[in-house]
Amino acid sequence: MNTFKTMNLRHVLAVLCAAAAWTLPGSAWAQADEARARKIANGVCAMCHGDQGESTSEIFPRLAGQHTDYIVKQLKAFKSGERKSTAMAEMVAKLTEDEMIALGRYYEKMPAQRENVKDTGLAAVGAYVYQHGNKFSGVPACVSCHGPDGHGASNLPRLAGQLSGYLFTQLKQFNKRERTNDNVVMHTVAEKMTELEMAAVAEYLSTK
Repeated sequence: MNTFKTMNLRHVLAVLCAAAAWTLPGSAWAQADEARARKIANGVCAMCHGDQGESTSEIFPRLAGQHTDYIVKQLKAFKSGERKSTAMAEMVAKLTEDEMIALGRYYEKMPAQRENVKDTGLAAVGAYVYQHGNKFSGVPACVSCHGPDGHGASNLPRLAGQLSGYLFTQLKQFNKRERTNDNVVMHTVAEKMTELEMAAVAEYLSTK
């Protein structure tokens, strides 16, 4: 009888604890997620992507202001091997999906960066290609997917303010079909672009 009462008491306590958890304000969970994301970011990501996601190396993308869903998608792709990177595969190997989401939200809240114009003529060419495409070679306007300001959408990357060298590298990888995810549309687009057009679009977007 005492054993039965003890079991019932444990069951009641478990139910009460679960109910208490559900009644915690959402902000409490958000703060816990952000704290976890900050710990991971500072311990793993900052070395390459900067303390505030503001990478200054054209090898590594800026993450500040990037969409949560897009960051999560890329982290999953690195973990599964769909997107190839020996360095990133090692970094994400132990990340859970919840941690990926927390990291995405953490970086999305950070202020996006932008570059100063280095070549006004090149940027002007990039602006035209981005907004209008190239009807002579069949390159479509980038604006149709990435938006008038290069801000993208939840499932499409923010390109505005990204480092020009990084954007150029990614376009070349799409052009050569070396980028192994996000490739259904981008392979078709980039394979028609010249290196001048890639460099121009990259220069234009980096200043937005």
